[in-house]
Amino acid sequence: MRLCHFNKLPNILGLGVLAISAACTPVEQPIRADQATAAFGIGPPNAEDGICYGRDVSPAVVETVTQQVLVQPAQLSSDGTVLSPPMYRSETLQRIVTERKELWFEALCSDELTPTFVSSVQRALAARDIYSGAITGSLDLRTRMAIRRYQKAQGLDSALLSTAAARQLGLAPIKRELR
Repeated sequence: MRLCHFNKLPNILGLGVLAISAACTPVEQPIRADQATAAFGIGPPNAEDGICYGRDVSPAVVETVTQQVLVQPAQLSSDGTVLSPPMYRSETLQRIVTERKELWFEALCSDELTPTFVSSVQRALAARDIYSGAITGSLDLRTRMAIRRYQKAQGLDSALLSTAAARQLGLAPIKRELR
């Protein structure tokens, strides 16, 4: 009785090396709510100088479908007896349901997000029954998730407070057009 097949050892080692190399490959992850920040000087190609922009990246949604494809139909005798059953092969297809999206928007700069300002954001969201945590002045995960819920209703699915949302909450000055 053989307990080990040494002739398969190179294949096993090869798979191990492949698994390790795949694990070391960097993959761009979507920005989590607790990691989103606005950057000064970074923005879309048509960015205005002196304005901070936020970026929200939605990863592509990929659908995987596995189906059975007939390779050989069943062989039947003249009386209908199955001589050999049909043969199928599995075929896996992937298709992109929703393309990856990158959205740039005007956002508050990080130096504007003081504890006093963040406390005001928390109170404004609490007044709208969107935030239920303590007023801490900290831009923590609970606060960012409340910001996301508020902005999502207006079409921006981001935990980074946009300038437009800050204005709607009454926390940022409204731009006036000069005539």
